[in-house]
Amino acid sequence: MASITNPVLPGYHPDPSILRVGDDYYIAVSTFEWFPGVQIHHSRDLIHWQLLMYPLTRSSQLDMIGNIDSGGVWAPCLSYADGLFYLIYTDVKSRQGAFKDSHNYLVTAENVEGPWSDPVYLNSSGFDPSLFHDEDGSKWLLNMIWDFRKGKNSFAGIALQRYDHDKKCLTGPIHNIFRGTALGLTEAPHIYKRNGYYYLVTAEGGTWYTHAVTVARSRSLFGPYDVDPENPILTSDQENPTQLQKAGHGSLVVTQNGEWYMAHLCARPAVDDKCILGRETALQKCCWTGDGWLRVEHGPYPSSTVEAPDLPPHPQPQENNRDDFAQAQLKRYWNSLRRPFTQDWLSLTERPGFLRLKGGESMQSTHRQSLLARRLEHFHVEIETELDFSPEHFQQMAGLIIYYDTADYVYLRVTHHEALGKCLGIIESRHGQYDELLNEDIVLPCVSTFLKATIDREQLQFYFSNQKGKWQPVGDKINIAHLSDDDADYIRFTGTFVGLCVQDLSGQGRAGDFNYFDYRSRQETR
Repeated sequence: MASITNPVLPGYHPDPSILRVGDDYYIAVSTFEWFPGVQIHHSRDLIHWQLLMYPLTRSSQLDMIGNIDSGGVWAPCLSYADGLFYLIYTDVKSRQGAFKDSHNYLVTAENVEGPWSDPVYLNSSGFDPSLFHDEDGSKWLLNMIWDFRKGKNSFAGIALQRYDHDKKCLTGPIHNIFRGTALGLTEAPHIYKRNGYYYLVTAEGGTWYTHAVTVARSRSLFGPYDVDPENPILTSDQENPTQLQKAGHGSLVVTQNGEWYMAHLCARPAVDDKCILGRETALQKCCWTGDGWLRVEHGPYPSSTVEAPDLPPHPQPQENNRDDFAQAQLKRYWNSLRRPFTQDWLSLTERPGFLRLKGGESMQSTHRQSLLARRLEHFHVEIETELDFSPEHFQQMAGLIIYYDTADYVYLRVTHHEALGKCLGIIESRHGQYDELLNEDIVLPCVSTFLKATIDREQLQFYFSNQKGKWQPVGDKINIAHLSDDDADYIRFTGTFVGLCVQDLSGQGRAGDFNYFDYRSRQETR
């Protein structure tokens, strides 16, 4: 019997929304401040998955310039009805303090690969929206309600309101259909209909180690909803750190053969409780009890190996993890911070065979950084590039970056020093505190520089070379456990990225050219 190995989407792939259309399965995941918005992955057997596309590729669909860290796209919901794909998503503009400015939108497409429409604005009353298509053809928006008032439960319940597809707006009264269980922090609502019951699946307990999936049901869409007596139906065994942690935020799918599966987020600590890969996506097989309640077959704790559905195997082609920048388009795994891939800062044609990045704002900017990166998806990797860069001022920098957000990153950068000329050093920001880790930068010749990083769980080591293959270490090993959701005073939601960037804080736009980028995973060594 074939099996599913979890996580099916390793690395930062949180808040999965799973959908089947015919023989095809799709999972949409959150992308937060990273552009393009929303990843959609494809499978035909639930074992092999491929990053298919991003639906939000234009500023008219998603304008994140200035969005805060861990803002942007939260918890997309992908659905299908009437020959159309529907994608609901939140664009979070602020999230700290009492208030959350979270705007909910809808885009549609006849084909999942696009083109996707410009957005319809829905509401801003809370986040984690989803769209339920009832059997009578009516459509209903759900989202959690955010209550900012003193002394109130911030997670104030699940709102339900009808969506008028013809008029492209919400209409009619707003119903608060469910105020949650004792676990609290009720969010991520999805409704499924089976045997005359409406099943409301929510996330509770907070997106931390106490995260969970809870279920309630009603004969009426508007409630009241009876809580499953055995909730939560999925959570993590916090006493066993070798198992998948943070399990929650579930979404359901039924196969062509009537088998039920739940997609959910999870995480794997690299060291202690620090999950540098971010929140990932896993699948669990489900079943129904005789009295009509949903159960995870190996629940309530998630399993790393799950029985696969009775479907023909369907391996998926994967993009090469080495990019020689020889094509006119970037590989699909590349992302930028907050802004689209436009010629004013990124080019694959100005110097054929190279990626040219024109110097942008600093690493702490939430506006226009010139940074191109991909998800860290393995605990053990080597990352390598060749950089051609001729800085003339200390405000001009370029190199290889290991990045979580504007407060936490480690950067092997080439720059200019008045006494040294072209030189190499390490910048680290830990919890927003800037530091330079070498006592003195390394002098470089006026030729291209090879840069490399090795990551072994929480340990990072940088290298450089003036001649390919003759590597010299740069500084000591660096602990990168702070590049995680779990190492900040205020909760955050993304994951570690590895990539390339150029800054020109003088505003002259000095460019750096990268000849290739090679990402190589290595076997577990401990």
